Amino acid sequence: MAADELTGLIRYLGQEDWQECFGEVLGDHIGPALEAGDISFEELAEMIGPDVAMTLWGCAFEDFLGQDCDDGRNFVDIYLKRRGWKEGPRNSAYMRALKASVMSLYEVSDIKPGQSLMARDLLRGGEPVLVHEGTATRTLEQWDRIAARLVPSDGKTILAGGLLAYSRGACEDLAANLYMALRKRRGKAEFPKVDTQTLHELAPMFTLTWLFRTLEDMARQMEGPALFNGDGEDLVFHEVCFPLAKGVTQKTVADVLDGIMALRPENRSFWNWLKEPSNPVGKAGRDENGRFLRTEMDDGAIVLGTLDLKGRQLRLQVNSKERAERGRAMLQAGLGDLVRAPLTQIMTPAQAMEDRRTHGREVSPELQIPPEEEARMIGQMLERHYRQVLDEPVPALGDMTPRQAVQTASGRKKVAIWLKGIENTTVRAHGSGGAMAAYDFGWMWHELGIIRLRK
Repeated sequence: MAADELTGLIRYLGQEDWQECFGEVLGDHIGPALEAGDISFEELAEMIGPDVAMTLWGCAFEDFLGQDCDDGRNFVDIYLKRRGWKEGPRNSAYMRALKASVMSLYEVSDIKPGQSLMARDLLRGGEPVLVHEGTATRTLEQWDRIAARLVPSDGKTILAGGLLAYSRGACEDLAANLYMALRKRRGKAEFPKVDTQTLHELAPMFTLTWLFRTLEDMARQMEGPALFNGDGEDLVFHEVCFPLAKGVTQKTVADVLDGIMALRPENRSFWNWLKEPSNPVGKAGRDENGRFLRTEMDDGAIVLGTLDLKGRQLRLQVNSKERAERGRAMLQAGLGDLVRAPLTQIMTPAQAMEDRRTHGREVSPELQIPPEEEARMIGQMLERHYRQVLDEPVPALGDMTPRQAVQTASGRKKVAIWLKGIENTTVRAHGSGGAMAAYDFGWMWHELGIIRLRK
C-alpha cells in the first residue's frame, strides 16, 4: 500500500465497527490457507516473513476498501465524508481511485529500475500500460508476472502496495481456479470472459492462489526437489571401479573399449557411454515438479556415463542405480578376464554437493576465463542449442516444433509465451548480471517472425 496516503484510513480502521467487516474480508483472503495448515496468522508470518505477511494483509485491506458492508456502507466513503478535509484533494483522490481498482494478473516488460515498467493485463487484455514505480522495478525481471492493482494518481498510473510476484506454477493454478469459479457461476463449458466486475468479486482468489502455491513450494524445498536423470531414474551417483587383472596393460583394455559400439572415445584413456538412438527417453510416472538432468554431446547424443582409464583402474561414472547395473554388465561382458570384480561407491546429490564444497579448490587466476570471452562462448553455445530447438518438438507447443507452431495465430501466441518463459527463466536462474542473463534472445523472435509479439 501507499502508506502516506493510507495512514489515516488504517488508523480509522480501529474505530467503530469496521474491524468486524474487515475481518471477514481478511478471512476470505487467507483463512482457507490458515485452516489447511492449522496455523495462525502469527505463525504464518514466522514462516513467510513479517514483510510478506503484511503484503497479504495489504491485499485484503485494499480489497476491503472497495467492499460495501452488510449495511451498505463503504469504508472509504464514510471516512472521506467525515475526515476528507484532513487528507486534502490528492490523498482523497488516491483513496477513491484505490476503492475503484481491481486486482489482476500482469506481465511486466521494459523495466527501468527505480522509474517505470510496462504492464500488460493477462486477464482482460489490451495494450501494455506505462506504470511509474520506484521499488518493485528494482527486483522485477523482464516477463515476470505480478498480481497487483493499477491505480491512477496525479496523472500517472502507479502500483498499489499489495503486489504479489507470481511464479509460472502459480499462474497455472490461478488459471485453473478462475476457470472452475467462472464455470460454476455461469455454467459455461468454455472459458468465460474475465471482466472488471468479475475481478472485483474474485479478489481473494489472487491472494489464496499465491499463498497456497508459496506454502507448497516451501514444503517442497524443505524436503528437497525430486531429482531424476534423463531416463526418469532416481538421481544417485555411482562410481564403479574395475581393477585391471594382473599383467593386463592399459593399451589392451583401451583396444577392447574402442570396439564397443556404445562407447565414444575422447582419447586413449577417456570414453563417453552414449544412449542408443532406438532407446526412448522415459520420464513416465515421475512427479512433474521433479528436476531432470540430462547430458548431451555437441551432436545431441545423450550421455549415459563416462569411462576413465587411469593407473590400474577403469572407472565408470553414472548417475543412477539402473545405469550402474547396465554399465557393469556391458563392461564385464566386453572385458571378461581383463578386469577383476568391481567396487562401487554410491553418493546422493546432497552428498555430492557437500563433497564438492568440502574438497573443492579455487581455480587459479591464470586458468579463469575473462568475462567477455565467457559471454562469447556462452552465446555461441546457446545459439547452437536453440537453433536446434527451433526444429524439435516442444511439449508446451503440443509437441510441434516452434517453426511449425508459428504457422497459425494460436500457435504464434503459444510460441511467444514459450519464448518469454525461456528468457525469464534464464535471468532468474543466473542473475541479471551474469553472462547467461546477458544473452540476447531477440534473434529467435525475428527468426520465427513474431517480433511484434515481444512486448
